[in-house]
Amino acid sequence: MESVRVTEGQRRTRRKFSAEFKRDAVELVLTGGKSVAEAARDLGIYDSTLGNWVKQARIDRGQQEGLSTSERTRLAELEQENAKLRMERDLLKRATAFWVRESTE
Repeated sequence: MESVRVTEGQRRTRRKFSAEFKRDAVELVLTGGKSVAEAARDLGIYDSTLGNWVKQARIDRGQQEGLSTSERTRLAELEQENAKLRMERDLLKRATAFWVRESTE
């Protein structure tokens, strides 16, 4: 495999993998009898990447503790909603303070 030299200021582009590719890669490890390192080398991906996919698949299957993919998605949605509500609350606080000041002058 060819090495890629990244100089300061440059960033590697993040590779995207299809859901089918991820599923097949995980199955190589879980049912194909290959280690994460072997399967990753065969597929030309980092073993840490494949290891993360395998870990998440085990969580989704209930074989390991952790947040499932659907729980992670829901958590991200709730965090976004929470951030939006905090912004709205802060805006309303400032508006209320402004109107109180205006009405007392």
